Amino acid sequence: MKKIVATLMVLVIAQTVQAQKGFKPIFDGKTTTGWHTYGKTNVGAGWKVEDGVLHFDPEAAKNGQGGDIVTDAEYENFHLKVDWKVAPKANSGIIFYINENPQKYKNTYETGLEMQVLDNDGHPDGKITKHRAGDLYDLIQSKSEPVKPVGEWNTAEVVCKNGKLTYVLNGVIIVETVLWDDAFKALVAGSKFKAWPGFGTFKKGKIALQDHGDNVWYRNILIKEWNTMETTTGCK
Repeated sequence: MKKIVATLMVLVIAQTVQAQKGFKPIFDGKTTTGWHTYGKTNVGAGWKVEDGVLHFDPEAAKNGQGGDIVTDAEYENFHLKVDWKVAPKANSGIIFYINENPQKYKNTYETGLEMQVLDNDGHPDGKITKHRAGDLYDLIQSKSEPVKPVGEWNTAEVVCKNGKLTYVLNGVIIVETVLWDDAFKALVAGSKFKAWPGFGTFKKGKIALQDHGDNVWYRNILIKEWNTMETTTGCK
């Protein structure tokens, strides 16, 4: 029996490794190495690493110790995977293609696109179309809502490949669109971002986790990159 259990464990581990092939962690589960608060050089005390999880604690973020954190590196064509969960009534977001120029853009969301992270039932944004969990924030509503109950872990994926953007939540494709073409520009022109000239214009940038003043947790943050015109497609 012990041999069978051991064999099964080896198979599960092998399958997990194969599933993550080509991905690398951008959060080591122990420190905030590779990240910094937007416009700063370090990460504030509001972001805590706890048992392999990155937790934003609003109580610890007082006195200027919060803020969105961004990757040190920039990404162009990538497949991001990240697990998230929120506290009741909480709001956060995964923001990408950020141009970190705080003199010109004071916030991550002035340039970056967002995958909404939210308690749909408890937060006021849940009553707004295109502001619910998994939406391309304020631009495209999710095709479906496979989000799990508050307090449970969700697995989000953001795939950006040669201008095609795909959102996946808990294994379900929920948003598919093309960036930077006339149709996309029309979406921006009809959104709250229409007066922001830098919004959604950058084709390479940093990735952020948002401080929206609420408790949120992230873990298993992985990324795979492709060359600009590599032909591999899909979310595999």
